[in-house]
This record gives sequence, structure tokens and C-alpha cells, in this order.
Amino acid sequence: MIGWARHADIAVVTIDNPPVNAGSHAVRSGLVAALAEIAADTAISGVILIGAGKTFIAGSDIREFGQPLADPQLPAVIDAIESLSIPVAAAIRGAALGGGYELALGCDLRVADEKAIVGLPEVSLGLVPGAGGTQRLPRLTGVPAAIELTLSARRVSAPEAQSLGMIDAVSTGDLLEDTISALRRLGGKRRIADMPVPAFDPTEAKAVCDKAIARAKGRPAAQQAAQLILSASEKPFREALAEERAVFQAIRVSPEAFAYRHLFFAERDAARLDTVAVGSKISRVAVIGAGTMGAGIAHAFLSSGYQVILIERDEPSLAAGEARIAGLREEDFKRGRISEAAKQAQANALTAIASLDAAKDVDLVIEAVFEDMAVKRDLLARLGSIVSHEAVVATNTSYLDIDAMAEGFPHPERLLGLHFFSPAHVMKLLEIVRASATSDETMATALSVAKRLGKQPVVAKNAYGFIGNRIYAAYRRHAEFLIQDGATPEAVDRAMTGFGLAMGPFAVADLSGLDIAWRMRKALAATRDPSARYVDIPDRLCEAGRLGRKTGAGYYDYSSGKAQADLAVEVFITASRQAAGITPRVIGDEEIRARCLGAMVNEAALLFAEGVAQRPSDIDVAMVHGYGFPRWIGGPVWWSANLPDDQLKSILAQVAAAEGPLFRAGNVDALISALKQ
Repeated sequence: MIGWARHADIAVVTIDNPPVNAGSHAVRSGLVAALAEIAADTAISGVILIGAGKTFIAGSDIREFGQPLADPQLPAVIDAIESLSIPVAAAIRGAALGGGYELALGCDLRVADEKAIVGLPEVSLGLVPGAGGTQRLPRLTGVPAAIELTLSARRVSAPEAQSLGMIDAVSTGDLLEDTISALRRLGGKRRIADMPVPAFDPTEAKAVCDKAIARAKGRPAAQQAAQLILSASEKPFREALAEERAVFQAIRVSPEAFAYRHLFFAERDAARLDTVAVGSKISRVAVIGAGTMGAGIAHAFLSSGYQVILIERDEPSLAAGEARIAGLREEDFKRGRISEAAKQAQANALTAIASLDAAKDVDLVIEAVFEDMAVKRDLLARLGSIVSHEAVVATNTSYLDIDAMAEGFPHPERLLGLHFFSPAHVMKLLEIVRASATSDETMATALSVAKRLGKQPVVAKNAYGFIGNRIYAAYRRHAEFLIQDGATPEAVDRAMTGFGLAMGPFAVADLSGLDIAWRMRKALAATRDPSARYVDIPDRLCEAGRLGRKTGAGYYDYSSGKAQADLAVEVFITASRQAAGITPRVIGDEEIRARCLGAMVNEAALLFAEGVAQRPSDIDVAMVHGYGFPRWIGGPVWWSANLPDDQLKSILAQVAAAEGPLFRAGNVDALISALKQ
């Protein structure tokens, strides 16, 4: 894993631990051994650390963090670098993140390839930098910048990193040769540990700190990282360094850190198929439907460098869609996300046509038309005679049966679901839905598209609601049971946001519009079992014209511009209770959370047993990325797996009692067992 060779009087140490040169125990041991050999050779005047392949060190091996760390630990490697009498340079290509960047900070010089990225992403994993990152970085960038960079967990491009002082030089030629030249010019040791912390305005630092902690949801890792950075200016270097290591050792085995690590690996797993296949290359995409969702999807593809054809049924609808996309593009430009040149390139890559025939030569077609089975079936049947035999065709349906939709499509092996979440250009989750005939190659193509779009894919089998919406439907149903039983909408929302969800279920319902679910309930009314518990409160609201934010009233009143509790809603709730013969009672936050979360877990067990999700961890990824479930809790399955058995059984019993005789109990034990495998 570690080898070194002389380039004249310079020792070049190569780190070779594919695929990303993770800083494992073997890498650390090899570096210490190599540095000891180099120290004994008096003919060597300098050292360069460089990664084999495409990266420096993409980070520490986080699989080690849940166990006792084996020596030598990373601080010992950095001590060995700083103890050398000759200068050491880091030649950075690819990524130097986390422990990889901390190793570079332990060097006397940092030279990066122009496409490299550096940063300290530990806070996003529920950790703090533990090998000097909080102490060395502020000596280069200043305290306010170090706080922002560390708490945001931002990956920083080489040019920006140089401007911030995070690296010393950017190589536009041969990285190794440029680093050798820079090392010779350096002339001797230049330890960051010996540098003072630049003077800073405490008021500015506090403002940056408060903003960064708020953005990080006030999690302990963010708060502790900020305090450690501030201590760089308050304590001697070695004292503050020891404090940082102590905090790191404690926080790495916290429940939060375990949850973050669970998601880290779950996100990687979710982006792959259990089968092996090679997909097709996609360059030209057609998006059919230019409403809010279609425009967002088109913009996401344009932002990722695709050629996009936007298709609508008539010219006025097409013009409205073009205007939506132009607005999204202009917003990105005003916020500094894209340059003027990139904005123009995106505009040039978009073609808008009011004819379905425009889809004949594209590689991928995504339909985002009205959520109606008849409309979508008719569209797909027409597309079947237009698109090429190699093109992949996707539906953006949220609930509808893709197999039923595909009955008139001549090549069902090339048809699948690509369920984007609104707003499609912002939300990271992308459910990739396999229909009965969808081929492995089509699925592999979709996964490669998701990667290029920067989306977090989750593979689902065709089933009502797929993964996310099916679990969310169970959650919302039990939230409705709670208000019929005695809770208020605001109490339920408050309890769930207090748990860590981004929004409560009733605030979400108002935001998305109550009429969407109302239409689905009416469509299913004829097939509903009359003995099933059914809460008619949302129906009563819709019948009164209270459809949510868009009508100024739903579960909340929005006449003031903000959500406010409304006594009129209590009238509808009381009427529903009386009709159902329910005497309301006081329900506390603990019961609210137990029943809502228990409903999620039970539904997760059901859909996993049915094969809708490939693995339990995929369910956690879907709920975190698509529904605002808190990352620091790891997802509903991870949450349940870490509860005491008797507590989990009690929660599931409450869920069963609330739903009544038609409750279907999922095998939660099997779900948790599969998660732990």
C-alpha cells in the first residue's frame, strides 16, 4: 500500500489503497515505516506524499471508527511528518478530504491539481476533525473562514482553496514535477503548528459561528467543532490539539455518529443493483410535460450537461414551460451557482417543441404529464411507435401501477419509473422503479443518469406508492388517527419537528395541497373495506374549500402569510370525532412520536417483505433524502433497530390498536435482522 522511491534527492512516497486510498490502519502503518526509513537516509532533502490512481486520500476508513482505533493513529503519522528535519509536501490530485486533508495539513507544503478538491466533511458524519483539522486550518484561513468551512462540510475546489490559503499552489501541468519544484523553492520546514492564528473580529466570528451552527441544525458535532476552532486562538497548540483528539474519540462512538455512518454506507449501497449490468450512454433527453415538475426535471438535466427537448401539447403550454425553466436558470445565475457562460450554454441546450414526434431520436424520454392512468397509458402507447428501439422511457408517476401503464408499450423492458421529488431540480432523492419487464440494462442506465444528475437513487419494485410514498401514507394516516383521538394538528406537527423532521405531516399536507390525496381517496372509495378505520377530517376540509396554502387555508390558516392554528379546523375535527363515536383525550408528545414512527417502521417491514425495497437501509435513505427524516437518527429502520425490544413492541402495539382490526403487522424482527447483516 505504501512505497517510496528517490527522484534525485527527493523521496516520493506513494499511497496505493484503491479505490479511493482510504486512510486505513495499513496505510498509516506504511506511512510511519516509510518516513522512518527516509529519516535515516541523509542524502534525502525532501519528501512528497502522493496518491496512486486518481486521488490523494479521500478520507479515513470510517469503518474503523466504531471500534477501538489501532495504532499508529493519524496524529502519530502527522507527528512523524512534523518531526522530520526535512520538508514534506502533499501532492494532491482528486480528493483530500477529512483525514486525507488533515494529513496534508501536517505537511509543510500543499500543491493540488487544478481539478482537486479538499475539505473537512467530518461534521456531516456526526464527527469533528480529530487529527488537527480544527487547529491547523484556522492558522491558514483565519477563524471565521475555518468555522464556515468545517461546519458546512464543504468540498472546496483547488482554485478556491488556494485563494483561502487551504493549499499553497495549484498545478496546471505535471503534478509531481510541479510539487518537486515548489518543494525545492520552500527551502526548509514550515510547520503550520508553529504559525500564529491570524487576528480576527470576535463579533464577526460569532455571527459566522451562529449561522453555521443553525445551518447544521445545532447538532453536537457542529457545536463542538466550532468551539474547538475558537480554542485555536485561546490555548497553546498542543493543549488544544489534545482537547480536539479527546472530543473526537468520544463523539465517534456516539449514537449520532453511528447513525451518520449507517447512512454513509446505506447511500452507497442504494446506488447499486443486486444484479450486475452495463447501461447505455445517455446524452439527449426528452421531457414531456412542462408544468412545475416537468420544468424542474428539464432544468436538472440541463444543469448536468444534457441536451434536452421539452415537449408540450400546444404552444401556450410550451411557452409557459420555457419561461419556468428560464426562471430557474436565472435564479441559479443570480445566486452565483452558474456563470454567464454556463447559463447561456444551458439555454442553447434546450429545444422546445409542441410535437411528440420530437422524441424520435433521443436516448431517454421522461413523461411528467398529469397523474392519471388513462392519460399516461395513451401517451406511452403513442410513444411506442415514435421512440427508437434503444431509447429508455420513464414515467414520473408517484403512485400509479407502471405495469398497467406499460400494457400498450411495445418494448416494456425499456420502461421504468423515475420518480423525482418536488422541486425536481433541488430534491436529491430519485426513486428508480423497476416494472415487471424492466431489464437490468435499463436499470443500470437509470442509475448512471442519477449519478450524473447528482441525485441519490433508491431502487424500488413497482408497487403502490413505491417506497417513500407508501411509508409516508402510513405515517400520515396515523397522524390523522391522532387528531381524531384527541391531539391537535399543531401538536402533532410540533412533536414531529421536535423529533427532528423538517416539517410536520399537516404542514406538509397544506404545502403540497390537500386535494391531491383527496382525489386518490375518492378514486379508491369504492374498493375501501367498510370496516377499515377511515378519518374523514381531510375530506371535510377539502369539501369546505380548504385545500392548503394555495387556497389560504387547510389544516392551518394562512391569511397572515404564516401558518396559524384555526378554530374552524377544530369544528371539523369535533364533527368527525362525534360521527366516529370517539371521546377525545389528551395525547402527549411521546405517544404522538411513538405512533407516527411505529407506523413508518411497520409499513417498512411490510414493503421489505414484499420485495419493494432491495434492502432495509434503502428505506432509510429514501426517508432521509425525500421526506426530511433527520440524518442524525439514521432513518426509521435504524431508529427501530436501536430501541430496546420491549419498547419497540409497545410502540407497535399502539400502532396496531390505533388502526383496528384490519391492521397488518409487518415482520419488524426480520426487517431489523436484515439491516444488521
